[in-house]
Order: sequence, then structure tokens, then C-alpha cells
Amino acid sequence: MHATLPLLATTTFPALRRRSVETLQVNLGYRCNQSCVHCHVNAGPQRKEEMTAETVDAVLAFVAASPEVGALDLTGGAPELNPHFRRLVVAARARGLRVIDRCNLTILEESGQEDLADFLAAHRVEVVASLPCYLEENVDQQRGTGTFTASIRGLRRLNALGFGKPTTGLILNLVYNPLGASLPPPQEPLAAAYREHLGREFGIVFNQLFTLTNMPIQRFGSMLISKGQFNAYLQLLRNAHRDENVERVMCRNLLSVDWQGYLYDCDFNQQLGLPIAGTGRQRLHLTDASASLLADRTIQVAEHCYGCTAGQGSSCGGALGNETAAAPVCGT
Repeated sequence: MHATLPLLATTTFPALRRRSVETLQVNLGYRCNQSCVHCHVNAGPQRKEEMTAETVDAVLAFVAASPEVGALDLTGGAPELNPHFRRLVVAARARGLRVIDRCNLTILEESGQEDLADFLAAHRVEVVASLPCYLEENVDQQRGTGTFTASIRGLRRLNALGFGKPTTGLILNLVYNPLGASLPPPQEPLAAAYREHLGREFGIVFNQLFTLTNMPIQRFGSMLISKGQFNAYLQLLRNAHRDENVERVMCRNLLSVDWQGYLYDCDFNQQLGLPIAGTGRQRLHLTDASASLLADRTIQVAEHCYGCTAGQGSSCGGALGNETAAAPVCGT
């Protein structure tokens, strides 16, 4: 796989400083039951890296010492495949934390996960489910044959438990990624198109749709290099940069933890191996830090950061601003 950091390190992206740490985003490991084209983690079934019980305990100790942190955002790979996932969820919810599970939907049908949906509902975990299009052909092209049908079954199961319905408080949000080297279409019109199609064809409801820009790193970045599209994609991101999005980028209030417990400004920097600024080449471990220690620190930036400020902007919570346009077809 092509290395992308050497092509991203020199940057003109504006300087950033962290505010308070409100969200701790924890990568529980790179093992996944899927191998998606757009994956910036390069996750897949053959990956072995996963967070240990000791590091899970360190995560809980960190949030106990950091009252600023109100949300625990669990990601991977497929975070649910980590054997300590459920213990972490239970402990975090007992502390009153908002817990988010970044779920690929097909994990709900994996052996040993048959009761996962019921577990998520019982502990009122927010589900952020990846569904990169509402059309079967586009989803299967990006994520593998049969993925769309399995995802629809997963969404129906979550709906049956009350997820995505306005009166239950069980949150189900969907995530869209472009199929190729383009920016996401405007979030609100695309959300309306998702609602209309999924509701009409499958009776599916959800709370919000988040549009995410594909980052030129790991598997997606390597694909761009192989196709000779890397520089053009970076130029697309730079040309679409909006200064107003800089104030709202997620790294100002989010801290990323890798499967070994080391800290990064965001999940993308984690995948590039860019440590928190001011630590040199040394990585800072969560056992040596607290949220208050990290407030008001410089954020490490590189060229990929334009992916978060291009167009309507992009974050783990979707678009940062608003754009209006005719309802688009997903998968472009």
C-alpha cells in the first residue's frame, strides 16, 4: 500500500488550537468483517490489532479523571468485535456518558453478535451506521456483494427495537461517503432523498444522515495514488476550503485514542501516525494525560485537514455548514 504521509506533511492549512475535550473517540481495533474501498483505517478480517482489557481500564480511568468528557465514541474496524466492547459500554453508561457505536450494520449478523442489537437498545447506545448509498449497486460496489441487503436487514432490526423513531430516544444516524474522488453532496437534500427511498422501499426510518468526505490516507489514499488522482483530489479539497469551517472542525473538542491507548488529535492523524503536537516523535499515552492537561494545545495539521473544511465541511457528526441544491443521487 502506498504511503500518503510524505505527500501530506507540508501544508498551508491554518493553525489550530484545541478547546476542551468533550468527546473521547476510541478505536477498539482494526479487525472488521468488511474491507471497504473508502476505509481510512485499512480495516479488514485479517487485521489482528485490538485493545486489551488493561487499556480499556485506562480509558475508563481517563474519563473518570476528566469530567469535561461527556461522550465516548467507539470505532474500529468493527468496534463490536473487541471482546471488551460490551464491558466498556456498560461502564461508560453507568458513568452517565453518551456512548456512540460506529456500526457497519452487517456486524449484527456475525456469529456471536446475534444479540448485539438488543444490547445496544438495552443500554441506549447511539448507533451511527454506515450506509454509503440508498442504492444497492453503489453500496455493493463500495463494500462488497450482498452488503446492501444485509444492511437493510440490520436497519429493519434496529427499527423494530425502536431505533430511529421519534418517541423512543433511541438514536439511529446514517453515514454517507462518496464512492470516488469527489466531495459529498449537500447533506440536507441527500438526507431527504435517503428518507424518501428507504421509507418507500423498505419502511426504514432514521434520525439524521451524516455526510463525510473521504480522506486521502490509508486504503483510499493509496487507491488515489494508484489511479494517478491523488494530487487532483488534494487540489479539489484545497479549492473548496472555507475559512468559516475552521472554527467548527471536530478536533477542537475531540481526542482520539488508538487501540494501544496512545492519543492523537483526530482519527485521521492516528492513521497517519501524527502524534499530538509538542511531544516530538514520542506518543502520549492516556495513562499520562487528562482532558484538562490537553486543553488549549496546538493541534497537529497536514494537507489532509482540508478534507474537514472543504465545501460544507466534514466531521464525525456530518457536515459543518449548510449547502442547498436539488436532491442528489448518492454514490457519485
